[in-house]
This record gives sequence, C-alpha cells and structure tokens, in this order.
Amino acid sequence: MPYLTKTLTSVVEQTIGRDRLEIITVNDGSTDGTGDELERFAAQYPGLFQVFHQENSGGPSAPRNKGLDNARGKFVFFLDADDYLGAEALERMLAMAEKNNTDVVLGKMVGVNGRGAPASMFRRNQPRTDVFNSRVYWALNPLKLIRRELIEKHELRFPLGYKTCEDQLFTGMLYLKADGISVVADYDCLFIVKRDDGGNITTTTRGADTRIRVLELMVDMVEKQVPAGPDRDGLMNRHLSIDMFHALIHLARESDPELQKKNYQQLAALLERSYPDSLKAQVNAVTRLRCELIQRGMLQETIELEKVDREHRSTGVQPDVLVEGDRAYTRLPFFRDADRGIPDEIYDVTTALQDRHQLDSVTVDGSVLKITGHAYVRRVSQDAAATELVLRERGSKVEHRFPTTVLATPELGAGKEDGGKYRYPAAGFSAEIDLANAVDGSRLPKGLWDVLVAVRIEDVVKEIRFGHRRLPSVQSAPQTYVVTDGEENFAAALYYTNPYSNLTLDIGEKMHKVADKLHVDSVRWSSSIPSQLEVSGSWKLAAGPVSALSVRLQSDGGKAVTLPVTPQGDQGFTANVPVQGLASGTWAVSMWLPSQRDEGWSKPVAVQPGLKSTRWYRRGLPWYVVPAKRGNLVLRVGRVALVKAGVKRLRALRSA
Repeated sequence: MPYLTKTLTSVVEQTIGRDRLEIITVNDGSTDGTGDELERFAAQYPGLFQVFHQENSGGPSAPRNKGLDNARGKFVFFLDADDYLGAEALERMLAMAEKNNTDVVLGKMVGVNGRGAPASMFRRNQPRTDVFNSRVYWALNPLKLIRRELIEKHELRFPLGYKTCEDQLFTGMLYLKADGISVVADYDCLFIVKRDDGGNITTTTRGADTRIRVLELMVDMVEKQVPAGPDRDGLMNRHLSIDMFHALIHLARESDPELQKKNYQQLAALLERSYPDSLKAQVNAVTRLRCELIQRGMLQETIELEKVDREHRSTGVQPDVLVEGDRAYTRLPFFRDADRGIPDEIYDVTTALQDRHQLDSVTVDGSVLKITGHAYVRRVSQDAAATELVLRERGSKVEHRFPTTVLATPELGAGKEDGGKYRYPAAGFSAEIDLANAVDGSRLPKGLWDVLVAVRIEDVVKEIRFGHRRLPSVQSAPQTYVVTDGEENFAAALYYTNPYSNLTLDIGEKMHKVADKLHVDSVRWSSSIPSQLEVSGSWKLAAGPVSALSVRLQSDGGKAVTLPVTPQGDQGFTANVPVQGLASGTWAVSMWLPSQRDEGWSKPVAVQPGLKSTRWYRRGLPWYVVPAKRGNLVLRVGRVALVKAGVKRLRALRSA
C-alpha cells in the first residue's frame, strides 16, 4: 500500500476481459493494510480473485511459487505489487503469443518516478525470436507472459533463500527452454515504479554476497545449458556487464574487510574458470578493465573504477576516446599508468566506437542520387575526420565509395549528451552520385545497394549503416524512379529495410517493379464515340518520363498500337483509345512505358466490370468489339457477318 490499489485496478480493467482472467494474490506477511485491500477487491469482484495470506517468507520466491501452485490458466503473468499494467497489455501479449505460437512474451516496460527500465530489447516488435538473436536475455525479471505448460514441463520454481536476483535463474531457464519468444514493443505494457520512500526490494537489499552467489548460479546454468562458443559468450556478457557491476557496487560499500576480501576472491575464482579470451574480446571496455583488475587482485583499483563508472552513468559524461593510427582507446582509469601496467588492449574500443547519424534528405534528381545528413564518432575530435558514402551490394558484397562535401553543423554536440562536452561542427555532409555513370563511366549495376556512411579518423574507419535515423520530412514509403543512362531507361528505388529501417537503393527492379506503379482506375466506352475507349488511371513513380507513358494494344498476330496518355494533376492520366481502325482479331490492352534498348515496362489492364460490347460502322459496314469477361482485358474485334446476322434476326422475329 498505497501502490497496490493501482496495481490491482490495472488488472481488473484489462481489455482482455475478466472472464479470461484468474487473479492470484499472495499476502506475504504484510503489515501495511495490504491484506485488507486484497480482501476488498476479492469481495468487489466475486470469483475473480484468489487471496492467500501467509507468514513473511523473506523474499519474493515463496509467494510467487504459491501463485504458480494454484494457477490454472493457459498463461501466467507475474506482477509486482507496486507496478501496473497498460490497459491493453494482456490482450496484446496474448495475441502475440497465440499468433506466433511462442512460450514467452515480453511487453514493453516503462520506468515511473525515475526508475530505470530495460530498453534495448524493445526497439521493435519481434514476433518470434530467442536469446541468441535478440536482447531479451538482458531483461531477466519474471514480469512477462509465460505459457504455464512450459513452467510445469520443466518443473520450474523460484529458488528460496534470496531477497534479490532470485528471478534470474527462473527466467533464464524459461528463456533457454522456450519454444519461441515474442516482444511487444509498440505498446507500453508494464509500468515499473520507483517508490517515493525508496522501498523497492532491489534498492533496500544490501551486500554483495547474495548477488555473487546468484552470479555463480547463473554462470553455472549458462555453462551447463549452452555449449562453449559465441552463443554462450553472448549470455555471459550480460552477467559480467550487469550482475558483476551491481555486485561490485555493494562490495565497494562493504564495511567488513574480511567479507569484502572473500567476495573479491569469489569473483576472481569465477573469472579464472569462466572468462575465456573469446568472451574477453566481446565485453565492453569498462567490463574488460573490471575483469582485468579482479584477475590481478587489485581491489582498491577496482573500487576506484566503480566510483568513476557510477559517476559516468549518473552524469552521462563518458571518458574521451584517443585515436592513434588504426586503433582507438577509451581513457578509463589507469590508462597508460606505468605503475599499474594495464596493457592498451584492455582499453581498445576500435570495433565498438559509438556514432551518431541522421539522414536529412534523399532523392533521385534526373539520374543523380542526392543525400544530405550528418555522421560522427562520439567523444572523438573530428578535426581530422573525413566522410565517404558507401554503396555495398547486399549479395555480392561489391562496394563503391564516393566523396562527400562537408556541411557545417555548429549545433551538433551542444545538447545534453555527454554533458555538452564535445562539439561536432563539421559532421554534416552532402553527396551526389550519378547513377548513370557511377562505376567507371557506366551505370550502377543491378542489385540491392545498402547505403553506409564511413567516417575516417586517422586510420580508424567507422562504418555506419545509414538511414534509420532520419528527419520526419524524409519520405519513408518506397520511392521508385525511372531514370536514363543516355541509352536506356532503368529503375532505381529508394526504400527502407524491414525491420531495421535502413536506406537501400534497388537498381534494376530486384524488389520494386516499375509496372506495379502503373494503375488503371477505369475503362469505359465514350458516350459520344462508341468505338473509343476512355482510360483513366495513375502512376505512382516518384519521377519518370510520364510523357512516354502510353496505352498499348497488341494483337495476337504481333502488331502493336500505342497511344500517349494525357497527364492529369500530379500523378493522374487519361487516354482516348480509338478502336475503329483495328484489324480483326484479339487485342490485349496494357499500360506501356518504353525503354530505348529493351522491351520496356508493360502492365496488363484488368477486365473492367460493366464494360460491355459495342458496335460502330466503318465504310458503311458494321463492326463490333467484345471485351473479355475475366482476367486481363482483351478486345475481340471483328466485322459483323451480315447474312448470319440477318438469319439470326429473322429467327428472333418468328419466335416472337
């Protein structure tokens, strides 16, 4: 109390409906009126609640296990008594689980009242993933939708005897045993609250001892469940980067020097057996330095590092980065300190440099691709920086690099990031690439060309996959252009990849077809000229030779008649198509956009409902057109056989 009331209200008001819920509450020896509030809700919603009261167990494990023992639903969701749900949370998470047949669903978490919340796994919806291909393992709390069959199949329960971190073993096993994990990132599902009195159990539980014991358990679990290799290293990275960091915070505060020494030795023993070179290369620089100090037995230096690291985290100001030749180093404590003798490789961040970038505009003008934006490497002096635009073909990995022009960006770096300590006044750029002669005077070959920006500082090159951060004014929908290299027209499309939304250039219709951008809205006979078709439609090309667009009629004998369209507005067109001069036979109707060297682009016109046959006279003789009834529009043209028509008419008169 008083948070519990909002928690329970958020559950009973779920849009999934109370008929699909069972709410199991466990009062674990509360002394603040929680028990009475639970009973009040149970009375207000008969049959919806199960309320259990028990002596205080000393941690969350026992009450959660009690809830599991009594749960009967297909899925369970753990909710702490000071947190609350978004109104559609359970409905959305259940829909995700059932649609993708997954066992665990993470709903987006939002911190309230200054509480931090996991974020890296919620950048996009993930219908089906696992711990090795996503960031879900970095959220080891149990506040998730879980298929209960998975829990019971593996006889999973929360370990007793822990006030904090008890959820990691339970959740970690769920992740590893799950048949698919889903992530709902486009809705705020769970709000985790920092209490005004600072009474959250994670905050109030002191000491490194429990945290180190849980860290050892998790390392043992990972080593038992996951073979040595990149997958195991990815999970171990999480435990060394987060759990060991939290353990060291409490170890630094430990007032008992013997216990402090014991805990420190436990960490050293853990690293001795579970910190291979492959993992050393994967962790970030501060974790690598932390592990190096522990392995060297440098307790006081480790405590000093934690103090500096906490300051970096609280202020948001990270240490400078030094670039020398082809390597980059972060200036963490003891860098090139002769007395400590820590090797430079511990501080090496060459492959982990952080960048910032933004796409400001992109278009194709004529045959020229024009791009503007900015890109820079954080916490590095940009005085000697140079930027190139890179086009890399996705399949073959062939790449072409193009120079850029510097644009002034005096405002970059002046904001809150890094405390405004760094400025990047020349990080802007523009690039113009003539697609018609981009490669040795020839046009860019067919393919999917991913767009990257390469920032060079001395001999260090940071390549940035470009485009997912862009101004709102940048058109996000695919844009297809028809351009010419002087001999033939070819297609160039700008689009953004799914799911990462990076910019890619499609040359030669690998994915984006020009014909798909030609649409016919209606075809009808003229009310004044029975032998004239009136065609109207639109073209959805971002740019192209609309003046060359035409309606084409092609006979079964190979003859073709093309008639230009008349533009209407920005992307509309009309065309009048006389058929009185067509020879007898069948004529297929299509939209046509020619090219000088190849066959051009053709889009068959579909049969139009309501388009009937018609007649007219040519040189005093009657002719007819009969349109196809289904499929693509084909006109059957012929001269009326007078004798046959007369006999048919006579028979009709006699029968009347």
